[in-house]
Amino acid sequence: MDDFNEAMFKTKVDNIFVKIMTAVMLKDLPAIKHFVSDEVYNNLENKVSILKENNESQIYDELNVKDSIILNRQIDDDKEIVKTKIVSRYMDYVIDDNTGKVIRGDNTRRILRDYELTFLKKINVKTSGIVKKCPGCGASISVNTTGKCEYCDTIYNLEDYDYILVSISEI
Repeated sequence: MDDFNEAMFKTKVDNIFVKIMTAVMLKDLPAIKHFVSDEVYNNLENKVSILKENNESQIYDELNVKDSIILNRQIDDDKEIVKTKIVSRYMDYVIDDNTGKVIRGDNTRRILRDYELTFLKKINVKTSGIVKKCPGCGASISVNTTGKCEYCDTIYNLEDYDYILVSISEI
């Protein structure tokens, strides 16, 4: 039985995209670690590391998702892959952390950008109706919040429960 809900999936994609962009701005990647693959996380970590080294902050001001489109959905033996396109609008600029001045980009007008996001889900993952338990202490968890157990601080990966982002690229 295929219980894929396109509207709910698009909402999930939009929310994850905004959370990732916000995490880069705040230089707080652990907040999104459970939504993304190790490869995506490492790429974002490199970007944030360079910003920190240069005393800069990436700003995505007035960020919104204008449209989400499911480009392709493929089910293999043990996994499902969903390719999506996000059409987003925002101001994109970099500021100097010491002076607060814009050093790259434009903070006066919004731009339109398209991204391709690919999500992967293991076919035989735990279903969403089951109460999720922390692998560290066994407490009930909400996988859509921080990815960190509020009781023991264990980081868990959404891969064990739902779709994770395995690639993101501007198109």
